[in-house]
Amino acid sequence: YRRKNKNDFNDAEAIAEAAQRSNMTFVPIKAIEQQDVQMVLRIRDRHIQSRTQLSNQIRGLLAEYGLIISSMGRAALRKELPEFLEDAENDLTSSSRALFSDLHEELRQLELVIKDYDKKLENMVKSNDICLRAQSVVGIGPITAAALYAAIGNGHNFSNGRHFSAWCGLVPKQHSTGGKSVLLGITKRGNPYLRTLLNHGARTVLKYCEAKDDKLSLWAQRLKKEKHYNQASIAVANKLARIVWAVISKDESYQVNYV
Repeated sequence: YRRKNKNDFNDAEAIAEAAQRSNMTFVPIKAIEQQDVQMVLRIRDRHIQSRTQLSNQIRGLLAEYGLIISSMGRAALRKELPEFLEDAENDLTSSSRALFSDLHEELRQLELVIKDYDKKLENMVKSNDICLRAQSVVGIGPITAAALYAAIGNGHNFSNGRHFSAWCGLVPKQHSTGGKSVLLGITKRGNPYLRTLLNHGARTVLKYCEAKDDKLSLWAQRLKKEKHYNQASIAVANKLARIVWAVISKDESYQVNYV
């Protein structure tokens, strides 16, 4: 909507012009409670990123001394780092051993901080009706429920479940021309953190669907057989997004339907 060169006057004119369009999408104003939950999620996510960076740094520094962690993941690091520190026969000097001990303590403190924020989120979720209803959906835990509440509130800003799943970027991208419709991969628009959590929940559904006989689990079982695992995961995430929007916006708990 901006004409000619970019300056403050032309930007303001373009904003005023765009605001009058009926098809313009505006960002909804969050409630104070949503902002509180969102702040806890963002601080927690920053600590998780710091933990990942610290873990990678410890692994890299250990490798320079010829000490390799046997496998990936935090569990292996938590187990083997103290063993390296206690082993007097490895190539660690007294100075490097003290530094690795400091890093180990820093990592342990980060774990405690993250657990503390997990408890904060759980307490917030327990006192929030929207989060409790969201958790009634299979694959939706406290963290995902909190992220949903922080992002969409009561869900009334979306007209239907597909609208919400499209906002999450879980629908196919269109690249059509000349009357020929072409569907590509998912759009990945919207909130990437929320989309990641829904995808994790979908993988949980796929992991445990074999032992269940409700409609969602049977559908997930067919997807696992017919599609690539990643495609099946995105399809289930799309389904979960639609279900959880209906649960939140219609003020109802999720009902498991069996065949």
